[in-house]
Amino acid sequence: MNADPATPALIDPFGRRIDYLRVSVTDRCDLRCTYCLPKGFKGFEEPANWLSHAEMSRLVGLFVLLGVAKLRLTGGEPLLRRGISELAGRLAALPGLRDLSLSSNGTQLARHAAELKAAGVQRLNISLDSLDEGCFARITGRDCLADVLDGLMAAKQAGFAPIKLNMVVQAGVNEVEVERMVAFAIEHGFVLRLIEPMPIGDSGRATAGIDLSQLGQRLAQRFALIPELKGQGAGPARYWTASQGGMSLGVITPMSQHFCAACNRVRLSVDGTLYLCLGQEDKVALGAQLRAGASDAELRAAIVAAIAVKPERHEFNTAPSKIIRFMSQTGG
Repeated sequence: MNADPATPALIDPFGRRIDYLRVSVTDRCDLRCTYCLPKGFKGFEEPANWLSHAEMSRLVGLFVLLGVAKLRLTGGEPLLRRGISELAGRLAALPGLRDLSLSSNGTQLARHAAELKAAGVQRLNISLDSLDEGCFARITGRDCLADVLDGLMAAKQAGFAPIKLNMVVQAGVNEVEVERMVAFAIEHGFVLRLIEPMPIGDSGRATAGIDLSQLGQRLAQRFALIPELKGQGAGPARYWTASQGGMSLGVITPMSQHFCAACNRVRLSVDGTLYLCLGQEDKVALGAQLRAGASDAELRAAIVAAIAVKPERHEFNTAPSKIIRFMSQTGG
């Protein structure tokens, strides 16, 4: 697929160019992180409704034709999706796609890292909220920290760089471990991103966070980190970096200092539902249209029409009870 110069770029009502798509390949996960999924949750999408690899490739290809150049595979836990490396290879081969990355909790990464790299995945984001086995088990519902650490080392061995660690900082739970996590990231040359929890679903609303804007400044001083003027890509994090290179520290602050004005992304769930904002309910059932026989031209028109009504921003602070779906249902 070659992008047609005459094809209009995806520009939303607020002048933002949408060039980043996150695709959830499954809403299933082998962990039950307290801020994401409640214990005993069983409301997962039926596998019969999951987009096939061919259907995902078709829809993603249409987004690429419309100017999307950056793609992230998410979940749930994407490494639970059978044939994930084959799917990644299909997507990596789309002409016009410049960046393919994957988010994971790392539990399955040791056995997938090399094949993901070979398939064309360029970067990894790994959730890691604690380096203490007991705290890790309390947050995730499983005693498998060793598996995640093995996965990180396998990813380094496979040549992934940068590897980003995502730490959701919870008040009174793991905030005391932040400095230890910074030291760990410095030791291994990882990028550490501290994230404020968001009120998505009952579990998200029950999670208390802290103001990471202030914490980031204090950590930068503590570890002699230098502000990055340009940052790393068009994402929401603000970064500091070690003077000798290697490690970077970022903070993602949807609650204390939102970044909606620069939003460049939309999300596609495993059943092909297009979510226009993580913090709003606006959505379009592209998967249902595809399975009803819509042509590529009709699907492209539906995508363009959806972006034309993308909301300006989330309402996490003003309407925290608005989003009832859980994070895994949208795809991170």
